Amino acid sequence: MAPGLAAATAPSPARGVGFPILTVITLLPAITAVVAALLPRRRIEFVRLVAVGGSLATFVLTAFLTWRFATGTAAFQFQSEHTWIQSFGISWHLGVDGISLFLVLLSGFLFPLAMIGPTIHGDSKAYWVWMLVLETGCIGSFLSLDLFLFFLFFEFTLIPMYFIIAGWGYANRAYASMKFFLFTLTGSAVMLVGMLALVILHAKANGGGLTFDLMALTRGSPISSTAATLIFLSFVLAFGTKVPLVPIHTWLPDAHTEAPTGGSVILAGILLKLGTYGLLRFGVFLFPTQARDLAPLLLVLAVVGIVYGALVATVQKDLKRLVAYSSVAHLGFIVLGLFALTSQGLSGGVIQMVNHGLSTGALFLLVGMIYERRHTRQIADLHGLQKVAPWLATIFTVVMLSSIGVPGLNGFVGEFLVLIGTFITHRWYAVVGATGVILAALYLLWAYQRVFHGEPTGDNAAMGDISWKERWVMAPLLLVIVFLGVYPKPVLVRIQPSVDAVLVHVHDVTGYRQPDVARPAAAPASQPETGK
Repeated sequence: MAPGLAAATAPSPARGVGFPILTVITLLPAITAVVAALLPRRRIEFVRLVAVGGSLATFVLTAFLTWRFATGTAAFQFQSEHTWIQSFGISWHLGVDGISLFLVLLSGFLFPLAMIGPTIHGDSKAYWVWMLVLETGCIGSFLSLDLFLFFLFFEFTLIPMYFIIAGWGYANRAYASMKFFLFTLTGSAVMLVGMLALVILHAKANGGGLTFDLMALTRGSPISSTAATLIFLSFVLAFGTKVPLVPIHTWLPDAHTEAPTGGSVILAGILLKLGTYGLLRFGVFLFPTQARDLAPLLLVLAVVGIVYGALVATVQKDLKRLVAYSSVAHLGFIVLGLFALTSQGLSGGVIQMVNHGLSTGALFLLVGMIYERRHTRQIADLHGLQKVAPWLATIFTVVMLSSIGVPGLNGFVGEFLVLIGTFITHRWYAVVGATGVILAALYLLWAYQRVFHGEPTGDNAAMGDISWKERWVMAPLLLVIVFLGVYPKPVLVRIQPSVDAVLVHVHDVTGYRQPDVARPAAAPASQPETGK
């Protein structure tokens, strides 16, 4: 077995955890959703307590998982594997490594804030239930090591998000929710065809039974180059739609603009990362040759997204739509880092997934707070807010600077690593991508100047500052934004071995290698929680 693959498939160093923690983390929000749905609507405060309590309990478990995660190994840890449909080689197989760890933690962190922070207009019980169902779909997607199981969770996220946008969104919510559903469903349907083709061709090439196991599909004789290229492109289409990459991005601004505040937070913070995570976990890892050969195509799409997203954001009149287009640009940075195929680029791309979720999620919360007070998001109607809402202006400033990538805040770390990693192998892509940092400063600082500077008049003069509850909701986001900007080492040391394992795997298959990538050590022998 290739050394990089051996490091990733070594037994899990589950450090004293005597229960299937990944299964519990995945299913707890869904179980809580069922309990909340069965409670009587007249006891709405108790329903709220149960729903938020279940999400907070999930966060506590993800934090415990992060604490117990062993550093210095690329192995999938805390694995839980049980045969599900034996004749098709489908299993309930969960595992976490440095690439997925902090996306799981981010999910546990953001969902309670998205449920507590925004004001919910309409049926709050149904809203909380759908949010909990969505949380299970997101976490399950990040933890699945069986392709069929991943596909189920990946598709499962479409349903609750569709109902959240359609049920609690704004004026054009029906159009936006349907557009979101059709775009992502079409991409997923193409991926399903590619996934089934991969499983069948792999079985024929190796003379064995069907298997959907991620690691098993990387072993044995490879399938033909043409078939692998077509299947890889089907994965790129599905995950590229979820990212989204230009030109299949048009659903995102509409979905963000019409979604309720909590929906926008989760859409930007978590759901978009299913696309970038999928490109790395299933695209690059399963098809290293195709990822290397087609990297220029993905790099072109990445820099186009960076520049296009920033330029379009600059001319937006709606503050929320401006933040939505900024996501197109920021996600372009992540894709740029992933397909630079360097240690710095991959590490930067992975940590930037987390950083974008924090900063953009916080921006959507703040825009929602402004809308609740002014009932408009039109930049032309907003001015002088820093005089009447100094707390809001202060917090917005910190989050905005984080999104720009100012040193000392979390956004700088990811973007710097991405640009350094890309410059090593694709210099001109890095140069063009760096213009996105300048453009981000342009559209965010200009928007801040128009919204918060000047003298407040009319309804702006009567606007109140954010409440203590809203300040407490924003406080943990600000703490993490500053902490990761000042001291990102705890995150990077857990990401690095898994990133290096991917690069070693790419080298072992293709002969391409970045000279300074060390082979990660295999995990110490330990028995994962399994059942057959």
